[in-house]
Amino acid sequence: QVTLRAGAELDARRVNQYTLILRAACPGEDEVEERLFVRVIAGHVLRCETLFASTEGDVVQVMADVVPRTPLYVVLPQPLGGLTVMGQGFPSPSFLQFRLQNGNTPLTLTRQGLVLAPDNGFDPSNDTQTFLLDIEVMDRHGHNCSRALRVEVLPSRRPRVTFPEPHQAVTVTEGIGPGEVVTQVHARGDNVRYAILAPVAPVLFAIDEVTGEIRSTRRLQAIRARLLIRAYNALHPDDCATATVNVTVQGTDRLAPRCVPAIFVSQVPETMSPGSTLVTLRCTSSTSTDGCLHYALKGPPSSLSHFCMEGPQLKVNTTLDYDSEAMAALGFQFTATIVVTVGGQPRQSTRVPVLVTVTPVNEFRPVCPSSATFTVPETAAFGSLVGRVAGTDRDYPQESLEYSLEGGPGPAQPFSIDRRTGEPPAPFPVPATPMAPTSSQQLPAPIGEIRVVGPLDSQQHKSYRLVVRLTDTHNDLDPRKRQSRLCDVSVRLQAVPDQLPECIPEVQELRITAGSPGSRQPVTRLLCHGSPDSALLTYTIVGGNEDGRFRLEGNTLIYLPGDRAEPQPFVLLVEVWGGSGGRRRSSLVALVVHVTPRSTPVPASTTTQHTTLQKEPLVVLQTEAVWHPPAWFVAVLTLSGVLLLATLGCTARNLLCR
Repeated sequence: QVTLRAGAELDARRVNQYTLILRAACPGEDEVEERLFVRVIAGHVLRCETLFASTEGDVVQVMADVVPRTPLYVVLPQPLGGLTVMGQGFPSPSFLQFRLQNGNTPLTLTRQGLVLAPDNGFDPSNDTQTFLLDIEVMDRHGHNCSRALRVEVLPSRRPRVTFPEPHQAVTVTEGIGPGEVVTQVHARGDNVRYAILAPVAPVLFAIDEVTGEIRSTRRLQAIRARLLIRAYNALHPDDCATATVNVTVQGTDRLAPRCVPAIFVSQVPETMSPGSTLVTLRCTSSTSTDGCLHYALKGPPSSLSHFCMEGPQLKVNTTLDYDSEAMAALGFQFTATIVVTVGGQPRQSTRVPVLVTVTPVNEFRPVCPSSATFTVPETAAFGSLVGRVAGTDRDYPQESLEYSLEGGPGPAQPFSIDRRTGEPPAPFPVPATPMAPTSSQQLPAPIGEIRVVGPLDSQQHKSYRLVVRLTDTHNDLDPRKRQSRLCDVSVRLQAVPDQLPECIPEVQELRITAGSPGSRQPVTRLLCHGSPDSALLTYTIVGGNEDGRFRLEGNTLIYLPGDRAEPQPFVLLVEVWGGSGGRRRSSLVALVVHVTPRSTPVPASTTTQHTTLQKEPLVVLQTEAVWHPPAWFVAVLTLSGVLLLATLGCTARNLLCR
């Protein structure tokens, strides 16, 4: 494979053929030599001429009053492949691309390499304007040439006189007195003066040659006149322009038109499509026909943007989106006035007040939160907060969501969700007057709080899948039109390591002297502790207290002395419970108490002696899982038992009476 060396440049005008000598040999064979002829053919190559590639650039001077989009500069190819600048010529070949490196210029560079004047012309300034252009030319092989161009815009020596509006029409009513202004014309240029060319007679109008105001010369009657106005430069009268003004003098109507309805009040749903007709006025005039009546809508910009008049019909112009802050700021109401005039004269006009109230339509379903996964420890107490579910709704008001749990709380689903958390939404009455709610009046978006209402056990359930229903309640005038959506919520149980209550020491031997009968004698205080997050420890004597001489007050062992005269040892077993819910665990503590009566010669002892037994007794620890039902379950069970006993009592009484 023979390739062109990197950085090599071919020029057919210098070398049009290359001869390559190739040698090849295989192991054990003679070498073979061949020649390869490469012919270079001349083609279209972008070559920058000295003039185009110079850094000084070129200068083009034009007048400020040049016609818009006039060609000012053109880049043309030369016969030998170079580029230069010419005033006119043939278009550039299609394989070249022209581009402006700087975009902050009103000038335009076309694909043919033409630099055009701005679309709206140059600014008619008295100073010289300068625009700097950086033109780049590139062929399809990536070769490019660039140069700077400076366009100097010289101030126009004599601006032309022109009329921005060469044709005007004005309508006035009869009765205008002499010298009253009918209309005014305006022309552009220097030292502009005005004159009426036609009609010559009768002379009904006169024009101020400086200001261009057209005034009446007498009291006008119902006529039509076509005026030909000439504007010219007072220093150069040949620089002139003409315009026509059609003046219509209409007869006056003494009575204003009558319209039905005289006032329009309506409620429209937000889904009403643009172009729909709200009302068609039926207006009549004493001396004019319907064709002479003019209808105009007046009011705030918000009303004029949402409604329009087409003849006597009031129509919807744009969508009436109830679910927007802009609509809420308007109080969901639009006020306007339809002005009906005869011949366009305000003195013979009728005003029809308009009040349109936009009503909501429940268009959208609630949207579930993007993530609804919560973690709760299995030792969570009744009423503990698991997490908050925050749904959204595109319908206004957005705080009208309610939450419910599919299936409700129970043993298989020990959770509940608040119906709604936060301020309840305001009802949906139609406001009598437009009131824009402030930001402080916006109600908070409701959330649903999931709470624990039953025992949790991570060994039975690692996680729960809850189905929460979101329902919008106040997004339509009809309260029955509601929409809902089911959302999946995952609750993971966090396992809490089991920890038995620990007592130090687990076996104690105590010696006390009995006090007087009927007294309370503290024996010892058990030192036990459980897991940090568990409830308080409970203590119960489960063995060795058959005669009831001992009892526990918290973790303190109390001895109740009796009438026994001989010493007696007691072996007590105390069960210590810890934990909460269905995860309660217990430990046993052995207490050996030697009680010496007061009548024995053994000296009285006021202190408690703690001695560890020489022979360690055999203590069997048994852990039993106990379920403590919640308070609501106990209340329901108690009420059911009372009702059952009452029913049985009534049945037995009826049988005995028979």
